[in-house]
Amino acid sequence: QVQLVESGGGLVQAGGSLRLSCAASGRTLDNYAMGWFRQAPGKEREFVAAISRSGAKTYYADSVKGRFTISRDNAKNTASLQMNMLKPEDTAVYYCAATNAYYTTSLHSRLDDYDYWGQGTQVTVSS
Repeated sequence: QVQLVESGGGLVQAGGSLRLSCAASGRTLDNYAMGWFRQAPGKEREFVAAISRSGAKTYYADSVKGRFTISRDNAKNTASLQMNMLKPEDTAVYYCAATNAYYTTSLHSRLDDYDYWGQGTQVTVSS
């Protein structure tokens, strides 16, 4: 079992930045691909970014490409999402997720691919 806890959410003005962190416990993250998803009020949870087990490969939703950066530190058992140039439409609860991955370079963008989820952290961007 992997337990995930997100932190770093908050209220920020449009154009600002936030850095979300995801701390894992229970297992080391070396064997897990990671992802970030978000869910705005009244909308379905959507994919934001993914990173492979090794961290060598990343993948982003078009809506955040060039503004968000996903990273991980397997030694510290953490993953992060640096969010720059934030927009009001980025307002949502952000979730990190983990899935046991056989290949070190595999990436996952589907909700169903992930086995473990954090409780979420609220990000609110004011205009």
